[in-house]
Amino acid sequence: MPRGNLFVMTGASGVGKGTIRGRLLEYHRMYYSISMTTRPPRVGERNGVDYYFVSKAEFESKIAQNGFLEWAQYVEDYYGTPREPVEEALSKGQDVILEIEVQGALQVKQAMPEAILVFIIPPSLSELRRRLLVRGTDSLAKIHKRLKRAEEEIRMADQFKYVLVNDQLDKAVSDFAAIIQAERLLQPRMSEALARALSVDPVLERELDELERKRLEAGEQGGQ
Repeated sequence: MPRGNLFVMTGASGVGKGTIRGRLLEYHRMYYSISMTTRPPRVGERNGVDYYFVSKAEFESKIAQNGFLEWAQYVEDYYGTPREPVEEALSKGQDVILEIEVQGALQVKQAMPEAILVFIIPPSLSELRRRLLVRGTDSLAKIHKRLKRAEEEIRMADQFKYVLVNDQLDKAVSDFAAIIQAERLLQPRMSEALARALSVDPVLERELDELERKRLEAGEQGGQ
């Protein structure tokens, strides 16, 4: 069984990563690696479902134990991906999707060069500002920090394999799904299908031999 693909979704806060990820998981069988964070839960978020919400002391203890595939500090809060569940799912042939911050995505790229990095961008910085203001979960000071950070991160897009614009949600989800399917069909991952394509089924071959014999008896010339 081939090792699973590791898809790393990243982008600025407010760009819609969580919404795209949620829609993808409705239609694609993938292992979603839940990140750990020290930021407080937003309205509707559940511990162990959206994130593992922990204290800074707990997070820093796990860093010391090398328990993260990646981790980053983003606007005063820590975010990280626990290493063990990701490795286990990939070894079982499951595709894995991470939804993480840009610093963390680049760490994953260093640790696992085969990871497939997808950078989600807004249609414009003005639209991103509108989304952050409407979301209403951050102070104005924090929104200004996020916008400045977003501009810096978008300029790093050349380090990612794919760039996806989240302008219309349905199209963004469709575009991401196309990336998943294209990566699954790469030649190195199709070795089992190629082997099957060259295989011969003895039972079917006997049936086909009989079909050929009947056509020859009916007067058709063979070898033409």
